[in-house]
Amino acid sequence: MEVVVSTSSPYSAHLRFFAELNDHLPPGQKFQTLEKRFYTPGTVKDIIESFGVPHTEVELIVANGESVDFSYLVQDGDRIGVYPVFEAFDIRPELRVRRYALRNSRFVLDVHLGKLAAYLRMLGFDTLYQNCFTDAELAQISLEQNRILLTRDRGLLKRGLVTHGYWLRETDSRRQAAEVIRRFDLADGLRPFSRCMACNGILEAATKEEVLEHLPPRTAELHNEFKSCHRCGRIYWKGSHHRRMLRFIKTFVAGTEMALVPEA
Repeated sequence: MEVVVSTSSPYSAHLRFFAELNDHLPPGQKFQTLEKRFYTPGTVKDIIESFGVPHTEVELIVANGESVDFSYLVQDGDRIGVYPVFEAFDIRPELRVRRYALRNSRFVLDVHLGKLAAYLRMLGFDTLYQNCFTDAELAQISLEQNRILLTRDRGLLKRGLVTHGYWLRETDSRRQAAEVIRRFDLADGLRPFSRCMACNGILEAATKEEVLEHLPPRTAELHNEFKSCHRCGRIYWKGSHHRRMLRFIKTFVAGTEMALVPEA
């Protein structure tokens, strides 16, 4: 007697991704109810990431009408809704998939985001960046220091250690800065020129006498207001570059960040 062995998966679940989580899906799958077939139950975290969606961008998971965490084992016939961070309201803490909310103005950036790091520091946000960090180091720093990991690498956000992270949609660094401000609702937290763009140190007011020996003669002649970094010793003053940066900052305050033109 001939025995026929079925090669199809015996179980299936249906998932729906909401809002910007669809950015991670191919065009034919966006804003659709998607079927996932499987042989044995797996965690909902693994199922979500099998669609290319990093778990770090997920704030709420609802399976069959009940809130669940990442360890939930997906069963045959499950219907699952996957939601990103809510902007309009804050969901109850007991419904979150992680202990701490994603919103936190402290960041760590991967090695390809040096320009973005400078912009975020210019805007006053605590931004850790070194061009020699490994992926493992970035994940560890994000966990230990409770920093949001910003990256263009989805694979980095899928590391188990990473609980706070965001995949940048934009590629232009100025538009990335606008994206971060908008995504994490940080417009009210701007503190321009309070951090060193080079090392992330805190800037403090300094007198001309305190920094005179480090100033070009022309600068010492034209300017009287200075700030210095307590960490690396860099000195800042309101030159032409300051005026250009101030115009850039005003785009956030005015809510016109998306009018920015791409960098040359």
